[in-house]
Amino acid sequence: MKTLANSRVLVTGAGGFIGSHLAERLTELGANTRAMVLYNSLGSRDWLDQSSLVDKMDVIFGDIRDNAFVREAMEGVDYVFHLAALIGIPYSYHAPESYVQTNVTGTLNVLQAARACKTRRVIHTSTSEAYGTALFAPITEEHPLQAQSPYAATKIAADKLVQSYNLSFDLDAVIVRPFNTFGPRQSARAVIPTIISQILAGKKKIALGSLHPTRDLNFVSNTVDAFLAAAVSPDAKGTEIHFGSNREISIGDLANLIAKLMDAKVTFHSESERIRPENSEVERLIADNSKAKRILKWEPKVSLEDGLKTTIAWMRDHLSMYKPDKYAV
Repeated sequence: MKTLANSRVLVTGAGGFIGSHLAERLTELGANTRAMVLYNSLGSRDWLDQSSLVDKMDVIFGDIRDNAFVREAMEGVDYVFHLAALIGIPYSYHAPESYVQTNVTGTLNVLQAARACKTRRVIHTSTSEAYGTALFAPITEEHPLQAQSPYAATKIAADKLVQSYNLSFDLDAVIVRPFNTFGPRQSARAVIPTIISQILAGKKKIALGSLHPTRDLNFVSNTVDAFLAAAVSPDAKGTEIHFGSNREISIGDLANLIAKLMDAKVTFHSESERIRPENSEVERLIADNSKAKRILKWEPKVSLEDGLKTTIAWMRDHLSMYKPDKYAV
């Protein structure tokens, strides 16, 4: 397989949860890594500030919504890993326009720049939320797209832009669709850090949203492996590919599994403010990952249980970064 060593790569959203892990791995592999983080007056590089490899990266501050900035950032780049996005589903109910600007216009800026800069490949990050509640399971890449939240709608729009640029301009792009990635550095707006942080804080009654929906959970190192494979696979151009485990678990069963791994005697209850509007809740997600196995020669290496153990250990050392008493939207 082609290697990314010495390639010039750009990671948008590099300060985020998955983006920071991906930027680190690319740097470890010897890629010339340009890491785009959202401009802020404090000069914070988000999670990259916790990385021992950050000084080996070319960190640039800007905004994916700014066309001129994106065009300049992509100059001379071989591969673009596009992860910059607004991803919090509850917040998308309150500020949908910001999601359109970031997720849709931001993606358009990347695609326009890729054409102008003759970028070798764009690896565009989609989401399993684009499917809504599974109409059949496991979910293949042929499953209909259903926007059950403003967030999902903007991600579907971005996906369709990528597809259109591939068909209209022969732009080399692949749409990758991670299912529910988890691991160190994930914010408490996600369910696993929410559960772990509350248990570590000594709570006995753990507040959650709905307990019955199922999710397909994949440890972050597995997702990073898949990103790298999608960048170099000759057969990935113009495709949509799932990054999933082909295993589902309900939120309630997940919570009990985490409690067992932490040897915690706790109970779980649903709080109304954490529950999505009835028709917006995605009830079931489970990936069919056979296409990734076939095209990328990829499959998850780290199990749910082992990934949870690693995440729990990391969060024990970083609990001060979380606010277990507050609901993170």
